[in-house]
Amino acid sequence: MQNPKMLKQLQQMQTKMAKLQEELDAATVTGSAGGGAVTVTVNGHQRVLGVSIEADALEEGPELLADMVLAACNDALDRSREQAAQQMSRLTAGLGLPPGLI
Repeated sequence: MQNPKMLKQLQQMQTKMAKLQEELDAATVTGSAGGGAVTVTVNGHQRVLGVSIEADALEEGPELLADMVLAACNDALDRSREQAAQQMSRLTAGLGLPPGLI
């Protein structure tokens, strides 16, 4: 036998999850390296939207520039994942789920 209250809660959760997915798509986070010489912007789904490199960074040589781009990407992705985790925890608050389940 289905529990109508549980079914309603599940439908509400699905609606909230769809909204969260839209918010993550619209959210942008920027990471940087080299004192801001390289910046990378990603969305909440960890897709890179843009890379910006200051002209001075080009003088550092290809290896250092590559390291700065990599560091900026990782910084932006870490920030994006942190933001997504915070939003997900707000969504699942009060459900009584063990941490890390979703």
